[in-house]
Amino acid sequence: MIRAFLAGLMIAIIAPIIGNFLVVRRFSLIADTLSHVALSGVAIGLLFKAQPLLVTVIVTVLVSIVIEKLRTSKNIPGEAVLAMFLPGGLALSIVLISLANGFNANLFAYLFGSITTVTDSDLWFTLGLGIITLATVVFFYKKLLFAAFDEESAKISGIPVGFVNLLLIVLTAITVSLSMRVVGILLIGALMVIPVVTGMQLARSFLQSIYYSLGFALVAVIFGLFASYYLNLPAGGAIVLLSLGIFGLVALLKQNR
Repeated sequence: MIRAFLAGLMIAIIAPIIGNFLVVRRFSLIADTLSHVALSGVAIGLLFKAQPLLVTVIVTVLVSIVIEKLRTSKNIPGEAVLAMFLPGGLALSIVLISLANGFNANLFAYLFGSITTVTDSDLWFTLGLGIITLATVVFFYKKLLFAAFDEESAKISGIPVGFVNLLLIVLTAITVSLSMRVVGILLIGALMVIPVVTGMQLARSFLQSIYYSLGFALVAVIFGLFASYYLNLPAGGAIVLLSLGIFGLVALLKQNR
C-alpha cells in the first residue's frame, strides 16, 4: 500500500502537468495511442520474461519518436498518424498476447491498475523517471509553453520547436509507461486529461491550470487508492471515476455561479 501511494503520488504530479501541454496543443489522444503501444511493450516483456516496465518505457519512447517524425517530416496530419498507431498498437498487442499464452493475472494488473503488484523495483523506477520528467518540464517550461500556444511565433523567436515537440511526446510516452501499474494502461489517458479539463474550468492562466489540475489529480489518486484497497475495486477505475465526479461537481458549481 505504501509503495502504491508513493508511485500514485508521482503519477498524480507528472500526468496532469504533461496533460496541460497536450490539451492546449489539442493532442490529447496521443496518450490513448501510446497506451495501446505500451500494452505491446508489456506483452513483449511477458513473452520474453523481461522486466515489463523497462521494456514498455523503451518501446513506447521509440514509437513516440516515430510518431513525431511521421507527423513533421512526412506532412501527415497528427490525427491521421494517431489513427494509424492506435489500432496498430492494439493489434500488435493481441498477437503478442496470443503468443504469450493469452491473458493472465499479470496482464490484467497492467490493463486496469493494481495496487498490490507495485514492486520495489517498479517504485524506484517510477520515482526516478518521474523526477527526471518533472525536472525536464521545469527546465524547458517556457519553451514548451511557447511552442504549445503558438508554434509559428516560437519558430520565429528562435525556439527549436522540433526538439521541443519531440521532447514533449517522449515525456508523454514515459508518463504513460510509468502509470500502468497504478492507473492501468487503458485508463492513463483519462488521468492526463480529465483533471486538466477540470482545472481549466477555474483557472485564469496556464500556470493556474497546472496547479488546479495537480490538486484534482492528487485528490482523485489518493481517494481512489483508498477505495481500491478497502472496497476491493480496480485502482484505475476508482481513480478515473473520482476524476469524472470532481469534474461534474466543478462544472455544476461553476454553472450555478
